[in-house]
Amino acid sequence: MMGQGVSCRKDEGFVLMRHVIGCHSNRMFQPEANIARHRWTMASVSHRGGKPNFLEAEVIRNQSAFFRAECKRLISETSKRCRDMQNDQTQKLDRRVKEVQFMKTELELKLEEIVVETDELILLQTRVAKALEASREPLRVTLLCVEERRKRGPEMLQDEVDRELLNEREVIEGVASALRRVSEQISEQIRLNRSAKYTLEQDLKEKSEAQHADLSCSMMPSHAPKLQQPPIIGTAQQSLLVSPKQWESISHVNMARAEQQKANSASLRALAEALLEQTFTDMQKQLQATAAAFQLHVQEIKSAKSQMEDQLAEILPELSSQRKIRDDLSVAIKETGQALAKAQAQLTSRNQRPSKELCCDPAQTHLLSEIQWLKASTSRLQKALVQSEEKERVLVRCQLELQHRIRCKADYLYMDEVVCGQHREAVTACRY
Repeated sequence: MMGQGVSCRKDEGFVLMRHVIGCHSNRMFQPEANIARHRWTMASVSHRGGKPNFLEAEVIRNQSAFFRAECKRLISETSKRCRDMQNDQTQKLDRRVKEVQFMKTELELKLEEIVVETDELILLQTRVAKALEASREPLRVTLLCVEERRKRGPEMLQDEVDRELLNEREVIEGVASALRRVSEQISEQIRLNRSAKYTLEQDLKEKSEAQHADLSCSMMPSHAPKLQQPPIIGTAQQSLLVSPKQWESISHVNMARAEQQKANSASLRALAEALLEQTFTDMQKQLQATAAAFQLHVQEIKSAKSQMEDQLAEILPELSSQRKIRDDLSVAIKETGQALAKAQAQLTSRNQRPSKELCCDPAQTHLLSEIQWLKASTSRLQKALVQSEEKERVLVRCQLELQHRIRCKADYLYMDEVVCGQHREAVTACRY
């Protein structure tokens, strides 16, 4: 009977032990899964006749052995899972580093392009500034020539040179205005390029920091000394994280902005280049037209002055001859007057003859005829003298007029050929 009782207790203990082991294997780390109270009491605490229950020690030992096995399995699975997760994380970090490096390469390429474009714009702005500065001297000379030619006095008439000078002033002022506008546009475009450059640099800086962090994480050993538990990221920081598409979109937006500014900059450079070429052509054409007008006007002045000098050279001898004629007339009038006085004296003397001697002889007739002729001749000579004096006055006025006009032409010639010519000698259209 005792043997049968022991055998029954062993079978009951084995059944209870398998039940306990099963419960432990399924709910090893679940403290709420406990064995029913009455079974635990039957398996663990049983005294019959005051003797110890050996089944209790065997169950506890078996439970301990099973728990150690489970712990070893848990340690092995955890270690393997940890290694797998770390390897997977390292691979993901490596891929992320490559993605960041690729994006950095794209950003660096765009950054280099926008830097080169900005440098070209700065050089172009320098050329535009030089062209604008170079337009000041031609404008100053043009205005100076206009003011000089206004000193011609009451005879000032608007000629071809005046018209070309006014056209030249309009062209130069238009060129300067266009250059100022394009210079302002270039300054604004440089500002936009630098803004895009700054955005790319900030993006590159953040990408470099992220890449450095990922590389550090990828190369971090599993059992590095002095590794501290990082603080847990809160939900507020989690909400600030961006998705991979958003992360990529940010850089694409920055690069698209830089590409747009690069395209705008290239268009502006083409416009500025065309403007520089057009302004050079316009200024060169107008300067040549003004120079041709000056040259033609100088030739006209020289020709007119030469003709006036020729006329003056012909007038002077004629005036001298007219004065000689006037003197000859005066002498002739004087001589005729003396002859008339003589004849009249003779007539008076003969009229005092005795009455019987007052004979109208041929001498008396001739004397009377002579007196009439001398009077008529004196009158004609006096009229001729008056006409000679009038001719002389006309010749003198003509002489003075020619001399005045020659002096004016000389002044105009000096003004256009010497004064304006010296001012305009250094004025040229330069290509920048």
